[in-house]
Amino acid sequence: MRDLLPPHTLAAGLLAAFVGFASSFAVVLRGLTAAGASPAQAASGLMALAVAMGLCGILLSLRTRMPVSVAWSTPGAALLASSGAIAGGFPVAVGAFLASALLVVLAGWWKPLGRWVAAIPATLASAMLAGVLFGLCLAPVRAVAQMPGPALAVIAAWAIAGRLHRLLAVPAAVIVAFGIILAMPGAPIAASWPIPVPVMPQFTLQALIGTAIPLFLVTMASQNIPGLATLGLYGYRPAPGPLFRATGLFSVAAAFLGGHAVNLAAITAALCANEDAHPDPAQRWKAAVVNGVGYILFGLLAGFVTAFVAAAPVLVEAVAGLALLGALGGSLQGAMAVPEQREAAIVTLLVTASGTAFAGISGAFWGLLAGGAMLALSRFRRPLEP
Repeated sequence: MRDLLPPHTLAAGLLAAFVGFASSFAVVLRGLTAAGASPAQAASGLMALAVAMGLCGILLSLRTRMPVSVAWSTPGAALLASSGAIAGGFPVAVGAFLASALLVVLAGWWKPLGRWVAAIPATLASAMLAGVLFGLCLAPVRAVAQMPGPALAVIAAWAIAGRLHRLLAVPAAVIVAFGIILAMPGAPIAASWPIPVPVMPQFTLQALIGTAIPLFLVTMASQNIPGLATLGLYGYRPAPGPLFRATGLFSVAAAFLGGHAVNLAAITAALCANEDAHPDPAQRWKAAVVNGVGYILFGLLAGFVTAFVAAAPVLVEAVAGLALLGALGGSLQGAMAVPEQREAAIVTLLVTASGTAFAGISGAFWGLLAGGAMLALSRFRRPLEP
């Protein structure tokens, strides 16, 4: 057994599952709730996502014999959280989830769609993501104002653990937050198994334009494409089409139970793909399989986790904000990377961060559109004649 699954391979897979789940489940629950999900629907969506990404990662790793890790779309959840309630309620949001998933499947079959996504200027895509994340990253500051002692304890755990190891920062904050919630009167200590809650999707033009398309774009640009790049850093170069199709199909299945999107993992993928998982690159796929099993097990805890979030939402939102700080920093850096495109990137960021919706369409879409218009205008600008 040790030869088939060495201890370090098992440890790498389990660590990746723990870090992936603990670092962003709060963002996912915040996004689903903001989109109109009830506590039961949010727990169902969290469970569906965890099981879907676990099964998808196991399937792809077994088929490719590569450490292909799958995660939920954290930027997508942040997009939902920043966009607020969707007109028509959660069934309309689920319709947008389903449409976005089908677009990912289409990108896996039809190469021009994937190329179009890749052709979006990285500065504008980064600016849109920064605008989505900005408001959410203010949550720790708001939490300190509302719950000074508990919030400062969570922030201190995050900061101290992050100095020891960057990947342990958010899990440490989660553990401290859960400990504080357990100490509160009436803490939800009884086990609560998640119950699948099917949601019949409904479709509106506003949700398709304002939620489905931005969700598709941030999932592809911020997760799937970086996920492929992470695998490439360690010498793995799978064909992208089958990976996109698989994650898209599993997203379709999760959508009917309230899940927004699963995609290729980026950060946690490195835990399963590096030499710590196995000295032989041909054997590291086993760590990704363990990672998938870990996600499925964590999915069974979705009801328990949701109950904890409901007990102290301000504290858990602070954890979500801390989890997104790194992504905010990276997206701001990417947005400002090209001097000639900074003005367009700033317009994208400000329109997106404003949260303003026109015609029922979220600010993320309008931000990308406004930034694109500014960029096009700058390219046609001519110097004034003397």
